[in-house]
Amino acid sequence: MPLTDHALISAERSAPRIVELWFGLQPLRSTVRFMNTGAHPDDETSAMLAAIGLRDGLNLSYACANRGEGGQNDIGTETTRDLGVLRTAEMERAADVLNLNLYWLSETPQDSIFDFGFSKSGEETLAKWGRDHALRRFVTIVRAERPDIICPTFLNVPGQHGHHRAMTLLAHEVMDAADDPDMETGQPRWRASKLYLPAWSGAGLAYDDDVPPPRATLTVRGTGSDPVTGWSYEHIAQHSRAYHRTQGMGRWLPSGSERDWPLHLSDTRVSGPDTALTSGLPTGLADLGIGGQAAPVLRAAQQDIDAAVAAFPLRGEVLKAASAAVRSLRAARAVLTPTEAEAQGHRLDAKLDQLAKVIRIASGVEARCWLHADLLRPGARSAFTLDIKEGEGAVDANPVWPEGWVQHGTDVHLTEDAAPNDPYPSSFHPLDPPLPRLRVTISAHDITTHSHVPLEQQPIVAPEYSLELRPGAVLVNTRIDPEPVEVSVRQRHPVDLDAQITPPAGWLADTTENGLRLQPPHQPKPGRYTLPVFLGGKPAHTVRVIEHPHSGPRLSSTPSVLRLCVVEAELPPHHIGYIGAGRDRVGHWLSALGARVTEVDDAMLANPAMLEVFDTLVIGIFTLKYRGALGPAMPDVHAWVRAGGTLLTLYHRPWDNWDAAKTPPKPIEIGQPSLRWRVTDEKAEVTHLVPEHPLLNSPNRIGPEDWDGWHKERGLYFAKSWDPCYVPLLSMADPGEDPHRGALLTAQIGAGRHTHTSLILHHQMENLVPGAFRLMANLVAKRG
Repeated sequence: MPLTDHALISAERSAPRIVELWFGLQPLRSTVRFMNTGAHPDDETSAMLAAIGLRDGLNLSYACANRGEGGQNDIGTETTRDLGVLRTAEMERAADVLNLNLYWLSETPQDSIFDFGFSKSGEETLAKWGRDHALRRFVTIVRAERPDIICPTFLNVPGQHGHHRAMTLLAHEVMDAADDPDMETGQPRWRASKLYLPAWSGAGLAYDDDVPPPRATLTVRGTGSDPVTGWSYEHIAQHSRAYHRTQGMGRWLPSGSERDWPLHLSDTRVSGPDTALTSGLPTGLADLGIGGQAAPVLRAAQQDIDAAVAAFPLRGEVLKAASAAVRSLRAARAVLTPTEAEAQGHRLDAKLDQLAKVIRIASGVEARCWLHADLLRPGARSAFTLDIKEGEGAVDANPVWPEGWVQHGTDVHLTEDAAPNDPYPSSFHPLDPPLPRLRVTISAHDITTHSHVPLEQQPIVAPEYSLELRPGAVLVNTRIDPEPVEVSVRQRHPVDLDAQITPPAGWLADTTENGLRLQPPHQPKPGRYTLPVFLGGKPAHTVRVIEHPHSGPRLSSTPSVLRLCVVEAELPPHHIGYIGAGRDRVGHWLSALGARVTEVDDAMLANPAMLEVFDTLVIGIFTLKYRGALGPAMPDVHAWVRAGGTLLTLYHRPWDNWDAAKTPPKPIEIGQPSLRWRVTDEKAEVTHLVPEHPLLNSPNRIGPEDWDGWHKERGLYFAKSWDPCYVPLLSMADPGEDPHRGALLTAQIGAGRHTHTSLILHHQMENLVPGAFRLMANLVAKRG
């Protein structure tokens, strides 16, 4: 579908053509290629990249390990692989702002290079990712992009995230491995010239580098402003980082926030003093060491490129000089020797692509294309519309369709073997957008060039056999009379097909008008079950369209399974008020467990008398940050606790409006940096410090088996200090570290009780961990 009028107006206003032309010219000014590396989306050094790309003209890329599946989500409930799909989209939008070629080590949702959660060791991370697999993928990326410089964002030092440390370890190894003939990837070898490390500390709210950074051997200037827009490079960086909204990024920076970037030259394969990033590297076409017939033509091409940059803002003169540069570059490319082509041809090809974009912008041509349907599947048809604004020279624009898409006039038809969208594309290139896209051909000054622009909105192609299960995860509590499990099956196939599922032993399964029904036996056996779903005898997929205004629509497609957990959890007969912010589904899971739960809205928070109907209040993760009505209501909540209520607060970060002295009924300080106050080993031994405490025994006795099967980690944002009235109930630690006692605190407050936990119970419940439900049932029990 086309964008709305308001969306088009906003997009046009935010990207004036003169600014697009200026930014399009900048990569022409250098042949040097700079690759930043990191572990997650948002690890890129955006401000430094803005400076060296938009000011110095370096050609930029970013190699990212995984999709950030284990991170937080500040804007929704997407988790794990769904979050990975969303963060992939965010990273692509962020890369587009910086004209950054983007590569992923992780290629599929099932890839072992996964954001499995927090880690404190690079070696531990590589053991889980598969060291050989990760290095081979990194080599493939370096050989494809051919950077002259590699620069990790983080140091490999204790106190830093293990994923960051792993990527820095691999950056050292890839310097030799990419040029190793024994490392077979089907690509020509490549030898990067320099490896820089950050000469700044990565310490902050999350990390706490144990050792100081290496000495700076040079400093990249980050101060100053872009001469055309007036934006500082830090501000341009925030234009990019604002797309990382799941991580709460994008800040308005006051004047004077600009900074320089000290770097340490860790490895070099060029001689001479290193006084700048480009020292010893070919900075222009004439510096490439190409002789023979190509040499004078390359010098002419460089003169034309220089003339195009100098002609700004005169679009006609830019167009003329850029067209001449294309002519010279093509002539030079045609006479390169095979050795020269293998060594330097990629630089000439990059310049031709960059010039084609400049020519399109300078010509004044505008081309748009959109499909009339946003969600398609094999066999579907859709009309499409082309909208072309003429400019200087002749213009032609045509859609380029993926395999399996067939154009008939102004319609496109998807064949039965048309592939669904790839939720984890392995790379993204701003000048080479994914299919379908628009190919724009411009003929001016006796030169014809082709450039590509994305469709106005990328269509979603779903698998042929897909369905939606509601719910997709089911909890059965054996302490409640078992009832049939009703699962709604909404088919996404044009023909209704029978849905089938194989139930656990002793269960019965049949179809209903709306989907499936599972009948449990009288005493179902506790455990977790994963039940595949089929349509017409073929494996089905569950499709979720993940869409946010800043990222556009993306498809998450996974094999359709019904996840079932049978748990034995005694539940107190209390009325629970759940105060959430859409960042967890604790209220849902408490209801599924059999509890009486009411969602507390802002009107109830504003009226203290309305809280009196509840025995227990539960405050979900991050709620103090995102529910503006909660902070002012906390004094009333405290009074409610003192009068006999039971309050349970789930983990918050220090910056989530958590005031250590005022937010809890009695002071609780959350530890910083967070790396020091978390237990990342999901199998870490848990010690009960007060074994007979009611919270660990009533109504369910919590034993060692309840700590089995946890996912991702034990907990994070542990309390660092607390009022003496609080009793710590648990102790746990990562290997080789001192134990933490701030994971579960409880205190008698007047006639009531406050309990605070940093265990990631909401995540464990989403993953159907039985012990999490049993412990949660204890924590919400009313206690005086």
